[in-house]
Amino acid sequence: MARRSVNCLKCMVIISVISALVVCVPTLYWKFNNGFVGSERSNSICPPCHCDCPRPLSLLDISPGLANLSVTDCGSDDPELKQEMEKQFVDLLTEELKLQEAVADEHSHHMNVTLGEAKRVASQYQKEAEKCNAATEICESARERAQALLIKERKVTFLWEQRARQLGFEGE
Repeated sequence: MARRSVNCLKCMVIISVISALVVCVPTLYWKFNNGFVGSERSNSICPPCHCDCPRPLSLLDISPGLANLSVTDCGSDDPELKQEMEKQFVDLLTEELKLQEAVADEHSHHMNVTLGEAKRVASQYQKEAEKCNAATEICESARERAQALLIKERKVTFLWEQRARQLGFEGE
């Protein structure tokens, strides 16, 4: 047992060392090839860039109409949308809570129906198991009676064979 744990410990140490090397070696290799930050070698490899690049385009430059997002007549033609937008925040929260309550009630009803069905099926299986157990007990008692009768029959047969041999019957 101790030898196995020592072998397991050695294996874990080897795997740990290999994992550390796999993680660290590429980074160290890159650092040694490219030089460390702040050293003269790193500064001489890549001189600073002096680019004259145009500034990136903003959303306002691409589409000036998107800057004004407060469109006043948006949805004024749709009466349902207009009515929905006029509702207060509390009314919207109340409506959301009512919807969640309805969903929860529906879910609860579904779970109750499923639970009732599961109970019914479990009861049916229990009745079938009781029938099976009763039939097994009947078969077992019939087997025991048949075995007892077989033993009695063998004793009677043995007695008849003894009597027949005493009277001179030699048999097969």
